Amino acid sequence: MAFDDLEKVIIVEGRTDKKKIETVVNEPVEIICTNGTISISKLDELIEHLFNKDVYILVDADSAGDKLRKQFKREFPEARHLFIDKTYREVATAPEHHIATVLLSANIDVHAEFLL
Repeated sequence: MAFDDLEKVIIVEGRTDKKKIETVVNEPVEIICTNGTISISKLDELIEHLFNKDVYILVDADSAGDKLRKQFKREFPEARHLFIDKTYREVATAPEHHIATVLLSANIDVHAEFLL
């Protein structure tokens, strides 16, 4: 299945965030890494790619994540923002069960083992 065929897209900051999400998710989703920042031209290109898709923003609970989140709220207001608990600070270091709960709250299917 090509990425263009996938209806759900999760945007994260880094590769370790992407790997964490991939272990928890139990449905085909495209996971896009911004690598911490994103230029306006790259964002415009991304917005075109995301047209008519369910987009979720899951970034770290820190200043860099807040900055990225604000940029997406401004440029892509249709995206749904998901939040990890501030005590974990980073998506990559949050426990799988917490990530699973956050994703499930957005109707993203997760492996049941992470909900125990």
